Amino acid sequence: MNHATSEPSPYILDATTATFPTEVAERSKTVPVVVDVWAEWCQPCKMLGPVLEKLAREYDGRFVLVKVDSDQSPEVAAGLQARSIPAVYGVRDGQILEAFTGVQSESFIRQWLDRLLPTKAETLAAEARGQESSDPDAAASKYAEALALEPELPAARIGQGRLAMAAGRIEEAQATVAELERRGFLEPEAERLKAELVLKAQGVGSADLDAARAESEANPRDKSKKLRLAEALAAAGRHEEALATALDLVETDRKNTGEEARKLMLAVFQLLPEDSKTVVDYRRRLSFAL
Repeated sequence: MNHATSEPSPYILDATTATFPTEVAERSKTVPVVVDVWAEWCQPCKMLGPVLEKLAREYDGRFVLVKVDSDQSPEVAAGLQARSIPAVYGVRDGQILEAFTGVQSESFIRQWLDRLLPTKAETLAAEARGQESSDPDAAASKYAEALALEPELPAARIGQGRLAMAAGRIEEAQATVAELERRGFLEPEAERLKAELVLKAQGVGSADLDAARAESEANPRDKSKKLRLAEALAAAGRHEEALATALDLVETDRKNTGEEARKLMLAVFQLLPEDSKTVVDYRRRLSFAL
């Protein structure tokens, strides 16, 4: 019916229950995703679909439209709590930020997209994030530009904190985290930055792992040497071994090195995916130990 719908576009995709996590959740970490839940028998869906597809082409990659047939993938529709269709969801960074149901005008959808799509400041911060390692000066400049547009933008403030830490300006990075923390919460990226700063503050950034291991093995009863080993392991990215070593201190020396070991474990948890087997396992074991 609508000739545009027959034209293939890299920004219009179909998803099933199996592909939804990749096509939507993962993809939304790099570009906003608009999910259109529809069905072949749904006449309003056939009215809305061409409008969404037209906009997906017009916006030329600023968002990706992912279409989900609710009859073919009822689990997805149920997971999205789509009680009626058409149902449209705006997803960024794995989170649903906007949604509407039913047929809407093109002008309504454009305004809806404006709320979903990144602002100029957010775009600058995302670009800066990609340059932190390769060109930290350019990243710093973009973060500053972003904050000039949106002074409270968390992504830019966290990015400045990461740059400060990488440059060895630990107190500046700590001040950034403290300021963010005054809001009463921290984003996952800020939590990760805080955890890395905890390790830096303990002086383990340049720890010699081999030396720490040798000292601990030469003094098996010295709990402070074992704590130093746990810190060195964490700094070297040997997370599971660091957690095992720290947990042993929590269990055997609770009132002394065990408290520092507990804090170290919490810092390591922040550096790993929340649902990783290692985190789930050691959270449970730490809770039991306490």
